[in-house]
Amino acid sequence: MESSTAVTQPSLTREETGTLLGQTMGLVAVTAGLFALGAYLGRDLSYGWGLILFIASFGCLIGLNVAAQRSERMAITLLFAFGVLIGLATAPTIAYYASTDPQVVWQAGGATALFIAGFGAFGYATRRDLSAIARACFWALIALIIFGIVLIFVQIPNGQLIYAILGLAIFAGLTAFDFQRLRRTRDIRAAPVLAASIFLDILNVFLLFLSLFGRND
Repeated sequence: MESSTAVTQPSLTREETGTLLGQTMGLVAVTAGLFALGAYLGRDLSYGWGLILFIASFGCLIGLNVAAQRSERMAITLLFAFGVLIGLATAPTIAYYASTDPQVVWQAGGATALFIAGFGAFGYATRRDLSAIARACFWALIALIIFGIVLIFVQIPNGQLIYAILGLAIFAGLTAFDFQRLRRTRDIRAAPVLAASIFLDILNVFLLFLSLFGRND
Protein backbone atom coordinates (compact mmCIF):
# COMPACT_ATOMS: atom_id res chain seq x y z
CA MET A 1 0.00 0.00 0.00
CA GLU A 2 1.52 3.31 -1.07
CA SER A 3 1.61 6.15 1.44
CA SER A 4 0.12 9.44 0.25
CA THR A 5 2.06 12.63 0.75
CA ALA A 6 0.92 16.21 0.25
CA VAL A 7 2.34 17.78 -2.88
CA THR A 8 3.27 21.40 -2.42
CA GLN A 9 4.71 23.79 -4.91
CA PRO A 10 8.13 25.24 -4.04
CA SER A 11 8.30 28.86 -3.01
CA LEU A 12 9.20 31.33 -5.73
CA THR A 13 12.68 32.75 -5.79
CA ARG A 14 13.16 36.46 -5.16
CA GLU A 15 13.66 36.99 -8.89
CA GLU A 16 10.47 35.08 -9.72
CA THR A 17 8.54 37.06 -7.09
CA GLY A 18 9.77 40.29 -8.66
CA THR A 19 8.75 39.03 -12.09
CA LEU A 20 5.28 38.13 -10.80
CA LEU A 21 4.94 41.58 -9.21
CA GLY A 22 5.91 43.26 -12.49
CA GLN A 23 3.59 41.11 -14.59
CA THR A 24 0.66 41.55 -12.22
CA MET A 25 0.96 45.31 -11.91
CA GLY A 26 1.49 45.58 -15.67
CA LEU A 27 -1.79 43.71 -16.21
CA VAL A 28 -3.50 45.96 -13.66
CA ALA A 29 -2.25 49.04 -15.51
CA VAL A 30 -3.47 47.79 -18.90
CA THR A 31 -6.84 46.76 -17.42
CA ALA A 32 -7.20 50.21 -15.82
CA GLY A 33 -6.43 51.81 -19.19
CA LEU A 34 -9.06 49.67 -20.90
CA PHE A 35 -11.50 50.56 -18.13
CA ALA A 36 -10.88 54.27 -18.80
CA LEU A 37 -11.40 53.66 -22.53
CA GLY A 38 -14.68 51.86 -21.86
CA ALA A 39 -15.83 54.63 -19.51
CA TYR A 40 -15.14 57.21 -22.22
CA LEU A 41 -16.80 55.25 -25.02
CA GLY A 42 -19.86 54.53 -22.89
CA ARG A 43 -20.35 58.02 -21.50
CA ASP A 44 -23.69 58.38 -23.34
CA LEU A 45 -25.05 54.94 -22.40
CA SER A 46 -28.16 54.59 -20.27
CA TYR A 47 -28.18 52.96 -16.84
CA GLY A 48 -30.12 50.06 -18.35
CA TRP A 49 -27.28 49.29 -20.73
CA GLY A 50 -24.89 49.72 -17.82
CA LEU A 51 -26.65 46.94 -15.93
CA ILE A 52 -26.50 44.59 -18.93
CA LEU A 53 -22.80 45.29 -19.43
CA PHE A 54 -22.15 44.80 -15.73
CA ILE A 55 -23.63 41.30 -15.96
CA ALA A 56 -21.48 40.61 -19.03
CA SER A 57 -18.36 41.81 -17.20
CA PHE A 58 -19.20 39.55 -14.26
CA GLY A 59 -19.38 36.63 -16.71
CA CYS A 60 -15.86 37.50 -17.93
CA LEU A 61 -14.66 37.49 -14.33
CA ILE A 62 -16.06 34.02 -13.73
CA GLY A 63 -14.57 32.80 -16.99
CA LEU A 64 -11.20 34.28 -16.04
CA ASN A 65 -11.02 32.22 -12.85
CA VAL A 66 -11.86 29.06 -14.79
CA ALA A 67 -9.45 29.80 -17.66
CA ALA A 68 -6.58 30.63 -15.29
CA GLN A 69 -6.19 26.91 -14.56
CA ARG A 70 -5.91 26.02 -18.25
CA SER A 71 -4.64 28.91 -20.36
CA GLU A 72 -2.84 32.02 -19.15
CA ARG A 73 -3.41 33.70 -22.53
CA MET A 74 -7.17 33.14 -22.33
CA ALA A 75 -7.20 34.41 -18.76
CA ILE A 76 -5.44 37.61 -19.82
CA THR A 77 -7.87 38.07 -22.72
CA LEU A 78 -10.83 37.73 -20.36
CA LEU A 79 -9.18 40.14 -17.90
CA PHE A 80 -8.85 42.79 -20.61
CA ALA A 81 -12.42 42.15 -21.80
CA PHE A 82 -13.56 42.58 -18.20
CA GLY A 83 -11.75 45.92 -18.02
CA VAL A 84 -13.52 47.26 -21.11
CA LEU A 85 -16.95 45.93 -20.12
CA ILE A 86 -16.84 47.18 -16.53
CA GLY A 87 -15.70 50.56 -17.88
CA LEU A 88 -18.74 50.65 -20.15
CA ALA A 89 -20.97 49.47 -17.28
CA THR A 90 -19.85 52.23 -14.90
CA ALA A 91 -19.68 54.89 -17.63
CA PRO A 92 -23.15 56.35 -16.87
CA THR A 93 -22.22 56.82 -13.21
CA ILE A 94 -18.86 58.41 -13.96
CA ALA A 95 -20.43 60.60 -16.66
CA TYR A 96 -23.00 61.85 -14.14
CA TYR A 97 -20.32 62.99 -11.70
CA ALA A 98 -18.18 64.42 -14.52
CA SER A 99 -21.10 66.48 -15.78
CA THR A 100 -22.06 67.86 -12.36
CA ASP A 101 -18.57 68.45 -10.93
CA PRO A 102 -15.56 67.19 -12.95
CA GLN A 103 -13.22 67.95 -10.04
CA VAL A 104 -14.86 65.17 -8.04
CA VAL A 105 -13.63 62.56 -10.55
CA TRP A 106 -10.05 63.82 -10.31
CA GLN A 107 -10.22 63.95 -6.52
CA ALA A 108 -11.52 60.38 -6.39
CA GLY A 109 -8.77 59.21 -8.74
CA GLY A 110 -6.03 60.86 -6.71
CA ALA A 111 -7.38 59.58 -3.41
CA THR A 112 -7.66 56.07 -4.87
CA ALA A 113 -4.01 56.12 -5.99
CA LEU A 114 -2.83 57.14 -2.51
CA PHE A 115 -5.14 54.63 -0.81
CA ILE A 116 -4.02 51.67 -2.93
CA ALA A 117 -0.35 52.64 -2.71
CA GLY A 118 -0.50 52.93 1.08
CA PHE A 119 -2.44 49.81 1.97
CA GLY A 120 -0.89 47.82 -0.89
CA ALA A 121 2.62 48.62 0.34
CA PHE A 122 1.61 47.65 3.88
CA GLY A 123 0.17 44.32 2.73
CA TYR A 124 3.18 43.52 0.56
CA ALA A 125 5.69 44.32 3.31
CA THR A 126 4.02 43.02 6.47
CA ARG A 127 5.02 39.66 7.94
CA ARG A 128 1.71 39.29 9.73
CA ASP A 129 -0.71 36.82 8.16
CA LEU A 130 -3.72 38.82 6.95
CA SER A 131 -5.92 35.81 6.13
CA ALA A 132 -8.13 36.28 9.19
CA ILE A 133 -8.58 39.98 8.38
CA ALA A 134 -9.50 39.05 4.79
CA ARG A 135 -12.16 36.60 5.98
CA ALA A 136 -13.64 39.22 8.30
CA CYS A 137 -13.60 41.79 5.50
CA PHE A 138 -15.35 39.35 3.16
CA TRP A 139 -18.28 38.88 5.54
CA ALA A 140 -18.31 42.59 6.29
CA LEU A 141 -18.56 43.22 2.54
CA ILE A 142 -21.60 40.93 2.34
CA ALA A 143 -23.18 42.89 5.19
CA LEU A 144 -22.33 46.16 3.44
CA ILE A 145 -24.03 44.98 0.24
CA ILE A 146 -27.16 44.18 2.25
CA PHE A 147 -26.93 47.61 3.90
CA GLY A 148 -26.67 49.19 0.44
CA ILE A 149 -29.83 47.40 -0.67
CA VAL A 150 -31.63 48.65 2.47
CA LEU A 151 -30.56 52.21 1.62
CA ILE A 152 -32.42 51.94 -1.68
CA PHE A 153 -35.73 51.51 0.13
CA VAL A 154 -35.15 53.13 3.53
CA GLN A 155 -33.99 56.70 4.14
CA ILE A 156 -31.23 56.58 6.76
CA PRO A 157 -29.60 59.85 7.90
CA ASN A 158 -26.07 60.04 6.40
CA GLY A 159 -26.60 56.57 5.00
CA GLN A 160 -24.43 57.11 1.92
CA LEU A 161 -21.64 58.58 4.03
CA ILE A 162 -21.73 55.61 6.39
CA TYR A 163 -21.75 53.24 3.41
CA ALA A 164 -18.72 54.88 1.81
CA ILE A 165 -16.66 55.01 5.00
CA LEU A 166 -17.41 51.40 5.92
CA GLY A 167 -16.65 50.34 2.36
CA LEU A 168 -13.26 52.04 2.42
CA ALA A 169 -12.42 50.38 5.73
CA ILE A 170 -13.32 46.98 4.27
CA PHE A 171 -11.32 47.49 1.10
CA ALA A 172 -8.34 48.69 3.10
CA GLY A 173 -8.15 45.17 4.54
CA LEU A 174 -8.87 43.44 1.22
CA THR A 175 -6.27 45.53 -0.61
CA ALA A 176 -3.59 44.72 1.94
CA PHE A 177 -4.47 41.03 1.74
CA ASP A 178 -4.39 40.93 -2.07
CA PHE A 179 -0.93 42.51 -2.12
CA GLN A 180 0.22 40.02 0.51
CA ARG A 181 -1.06 37.22 -1.74
CA LEU A 182 1.00 38.74 -4.52
CA ARG A 183 4.15 38.33 -2.42
CA ARG A 184 3.29 34.90 -1.01
CA THR A 185 1.92 33.11 -4.07
CA ARG A 186 3.77 30.01 -5.23
CA ASP A 187 2.49 30.01 -8.82
CA ILE A 188 4.12 32.35 -11.35
CA ARG A 189 1.08 31.85 -13.63
CA ALA A 190 -1.26 33.48 -11.09
CA ALA A 191 -0.69 37.00 -12.46
CA PRO A 192 -4.08 37.38 -14.29
CA VAL A 193 -6.12 36.30 -11.25
CA LEU A 194 -4.11 38.48 -8.87
CA ALA A 195 -4.41 41.40 -11.29
CA ALA A 196 -8.20 40.96 -11.41
CA SER A 197 -8.41 41.01 -7.59
CA ILE A 198 -6.25 44.11 -7.27
CA PHE A 199 -8.10 45.89 -10.07
CA LEU A 200 -11.42 45.15 -8.34
CA ASP A 201 -10.01 46.70 -5.17
CA ILE A 202 -8.99 49.79 -7.13
CA LEU A 203 -12.36 50.04 -8.88
CA ASN A 204 -14.41 49.73 -5.70
CA VAL A 205 -12.24 52.21 -3.82
CA PHE A 206 -12.56 54.67 -6.71
CA LEU A 207 -16.36 54.35 -6.78
CA LEU A 208 -16.54 54.75 -3.00
CA PHE A 209 -14.43 57.91 -3.10
CA LEU A 210 -16.55 59.15 -5.99
CA SER A 211 -19.66 58.67 -3.86
CA LEU A 212 -17.97 60.27 -0.85
CA PHE A 213 -16.68 63.37 -2.64
CA GLY A 214 -19.71 63.77 -4.86
CA ARG A 215 -22.43 63.51 -2.26
CA ASN A 216 -24.68 66.52 -1.71
CA ASP A 217 -24.81 67.72 1.88
